[in-house]
Amino acid sequence: MAKVTFKLLDGNLVTVDDASGNLMELAQEHQIDGVDGDCGGVCSCSTCHVYVDPAWMDKVPAADDMETDTLEFNSHQKPNSRLSCQIEMTDELDGLVVEVAPAE
Repeated sequence: MAKVTFKLLDGNLVTVDDASGNLMELAQEHQIDGVDGDCGGVCSCSTCHVYVDPAWMDKVPAADDMETDTLEFNSHQKPNSRLSCQIEMTDELDGLVVEVAPAE
């Protein structure tokens, strides 16, 4: 089963083993500070904003237009920005590293 590492705003790392399913829900289940998911994962806010480690950008499925539009209004957006609610953990993403983005 896959694992994912979250880099927190304070620089600490939290690794979640047996990571499967929605990345935002995994973050909430493991109480990752800064991944709030206020909209419940329907891609209408950016409170689950993360930065995908550049080494993983080609492995994570690309953002669709709805996600891109939602991120467009976030002042902390970067080229590797993603909404964690739009990333499904799979075995292919074993070892994924994401950084929690600052809140708006």
